[in-house]
Amino acid sequence: MTSRVHRPSSVVNRGPVRSVLGLALACATVAILTGCSSEDASCGGGEYPVMAVGSTGSACVSNGEEPPKGYVRYPEGKVPQHVGDKWDTYWSTHTIDENGKIIKAPDAE
Repeated sequence: MTSRVHRPSSVVNRGPVRSVLGLALACATVAILTGCSSEDASCGGGEYPVMAVGSTGSACVSNGEEPPKGYVRYPEGKVPQHVGDKWDTYWSTHTIDENGKIIKAPDAE
């Protein structure tokens, strides 16, 4: 008959810590494999972002609908996808004028 090996209590009590670390690792792996991000999206599912003409304001519009009066679509390839991304930062200091030209935003500091 074999005897049981007795582990110090400090090793036995690590179960919850290991579970938390394992869960964190699993979540990080899923995010990497699926391309998920912890960044906030500019708009929700089924919507696209639009910008206010002549200012740095923005809004979200349901897919299939046109932007409301005073708003335009972002230029192709320059659409912010997440809060704080390259284009979100760019459009905080730039806008589109009433002629469709990209200009420095008058309300940018």
